[in-house]
This record gives sequence, structure tokens and C-alpha cells, in this order.
Amino acid sequence: MKVYAFQTNIVWENKEANFQKVQQLTEQVSPSEGSLLVLPEMFATGFSMNAPLTQEAPDGPTTAFLRKYATDTQCHVLAGLTLSQPSGKPTNEAVLLSPDGQIVGSYQKIHPFSMGKEGEHYAAGNEIRCFELPGGLRICPFICYDLRFPEIFRKAMLMDQPPHSFIVIANWPNKRTMHWSRLLEARAIENLAYVVGLNRCGTDPYLGYDGASAIIDPHGAAIAKADADECVIESVINMQIVDEWRQTFPALKDRRDFTH
Repeated sequence: MKVYAFQTNIVWENKEANFQKVQQLTEQVSPSEGSLLVLPEMFATGFSMNAPLTQEAPDGPTTAFLRKYATDTQCHVLAGLTLSQPSGKPTNEAVLLSPDGQIVGSYQKIHPFSMGKEGEHYAAGNEIRCFELPGGLRICPFICYDLRFPEIFRKAMLMDQPPHSFIVIANWPNKRTMHWSRLLEARAIENLAYVVGLNRCGTDPYLGYDGASAIIDPHGAAIAKADADECVIESVINMQIVDEWRQTFPALKDRRDFTH
């Protein structure tokens, strides 16, 4: 499956401007129908702790944009947004839509970034999600700070039908860009999986972002990579390559559980 990852310079707390930005970039790359289009964490607002502004109901304007975007492009779309919850804080989520604009499902960020006080404004999720796309490709989304916790990636690999690819959407600051790049490679190598790491670029009122988005193959090599500018990177994710590598080098079968 062809994957397009949109590394955007998110306009701070301006949803309409960010919708337009995504549309403009899409017109430039003309993605193939049936592809997977990936947008950053909280792509419509930036990583803002202004939860009253960022959060929406499930039928809010960001979801409405994504529904139309999926149908217009006839692509699967994975994008970050925050959703209100019936009780308590909203959640930072990655939502997956099908080419007919239907919501396939969503993942709620398990690890709020405590140093940025994210947990004071957004509730943590507690479930790993794996989605199967047409043709059998299985993807597992995570969000930003989740990348530092390899145990959730390994837990996904222990599913009966483990993912072929992890998709990590982020607002990862330039102070730790080297960590971002190395951890993406590590997650690919240790899980024998593709990893799509999509970061934002540019600046917000508090931080700068180097972008450095990348698509990593199961051997840990970058098959597509961005610099610090706004761009779209693309590549093909081939689940047969994953399956063959896991058969040729069945390291995952040698895993042992330690309870002490």
C-alpha cells in the first residue's frame, strides 16, 4: 500500500488554516486512490493545552473535514485530533477513516507527556489498537511520547495478528530530534516491522520542530525521509516483505517472559 505522510508547519490553534494547508499539499502530490494518508498529532491546532479550544465532539469540524477529505481523495486517512469525553478530560487521539468517509476506529494516546503537563488537560488511553486495511495490511497507531515506551510496541506484536507497520504521529520538539530518529529505527528493527514516523515542522509559541519524518523499513533503513521543511514523504509498505523477513529471521519467536 502507498503511504503519504504530511509533515506540516501547523498554524497555532487555527483549524481552518490547517485544513487549507492539508488541502494544498494534497493537490501538490495527487495521492493515488486507495492509499493511506497520514496527518500529524493534533494536526488542526498544534500541541496546545488549551483543551476547550482543541477538543471537539465526534461530529465536530475536524472530523467533518476528515470525512470529506477521505471521500474526496478516495484514500484511507489517519489523523490526530482531540475528542471530548462524556465524563472528564478529552483524549488525544489518532482516528482512522476509510475512503468512503466512515470512521474505522481510533486510538487514544496511552502516555500523555507529563513534562508538558499534557496529563493535566488530556486523559490517558489504555488500549492498543491494530487495524486491518484492504489487502490484509495491518497498522498500529501510536502518538508522539508513546515512542519512548517499547513495551507497548511489543505488546502489539503479541497479538494473534500483529501489525505489519506502526504509525507514529507526533509534535516532537527539535531539542530531542536525535532521539526521535533513533527510536523510530529501533522500533522497526526490534519488531521486524515498518515504522512511519510523522512529525510536524516549524514553530509554535513554545517550541521549534525539526520535522525529520521518516518511513523506516523492517531492517531499520529509511526508505523516505524529510528534512525540516513542510513536505509530503511517500513510500510503499509491502506486507509480504514483513512476512518474509519474519520467516527468514524469526527472532520474535525467541522472546521470553520474565515475571520477576
